[in-house]
Amino acid sequence: MPHGDTGAPYDDAKLPSQHSTWHSKRKNTSRAIEARAINNGMSKQDTHYATLRRKHRENAKKSGTYKPGAGQPVESRIWLYGLHAVEAALNNPRRLSHQLWASENAVAKMAFEPQPGLTIQNVHPKEIDKKLDTGAVHQGVLLEAEPLPAQTLENCWEDDLLLVLDQVTDPHNVGAMIRSAVAMGAGAIITTARHSPGESGVLAKVASGGLEHIKYVTVRNLANTIQAINERGYQTIGLDSEGSKDLVETVTGRKTALVMGAEGKGLRQKSRETVTDLARLDMPGPIKSLNVSNAAAVALHVVRSHGAFKSKERFGA
Repeated sequence: MPHGDTGAPYDDAKLPSQHSTWHSKRKNTSRAIEARAINNGMSKQDTHYATLRRKHRENAKKSGTYKPGAGQPVESRIWLYGLHAVEAALNNPRRLSHQLWASENAVAKMAFEPQPGLTIQNVHPKEIDKKLDTGAVHQGVLLEAEPLPAQTLENCWEDDLLLVLDQVTDPHNVGAMIRSAVAMGAGAIITTARHSPGESGVLAKVASGGLEHIKYVTVRNLANTIQAINERGYQTIGLDSEGSKDLVETVTGRKTALVMGAEGKGLRQKSRETVTDLARLDMPGPIKSLNVSNAAAVALHVVRSHGAFKSKERFGA
């Protein structure tokens, strides 16, 4: 029987080696994918769980039980969901909203003035389930809107407290840090253009409305950005377990930028070299480390509690 376009017959003797070559190529491809994911800020544990999730989806598709989100927002727009995230977005004059799907119960729980051009459609929560991926906790409300206008570093110099993220990739962690930053009166989140999450429904949901109350700035070169912040008179403090002093002893009370590294790998060397200070968070209990979003919340509170800081009206609040 001819083989492909060559017309050559199958060579039974070569089948085992061909099979082995195929498996070898598949293994090399898997390793390459894992290496690329790790280079993009994911840990080996992250890639392991991603593989498990992919296998779960494939098995669900084969069994006919997989139920992906059936819809997609209009190109260039995003979907926001969750009561706090959507209510804050609807009340943000900088956010252009187009379409709101909401249950009667959800609408009754929100307070907002409809923007011109906003279409509101009363739907059963199951209709929103069909649009979103399985597992999204939307609380009966979904908003299609434009992403927020881009912010720049030049917009941040009036703020006395900044939170800088060094390739923190998980949107759940970043969303939690946005929420804490807003609660502690920080003026901006500054993060890298690469290896960081963009604006999304997940990020906004975890931020619980905080995304609408803070500047979210992305930069191309973080070390140069930290240096620019230094030159503006800020104390830039990198959180690091090897810091020479505890954060409480490090804060001077002048304008401050806290720099947080990614979970697992921490601050990159260039960031460590550029900040004015490296500090640690001393934990009195048997567990000596915190999730990056929890560490950020504690650090923000330490800085904000310093006597030299005075509360003032926040940007967009």
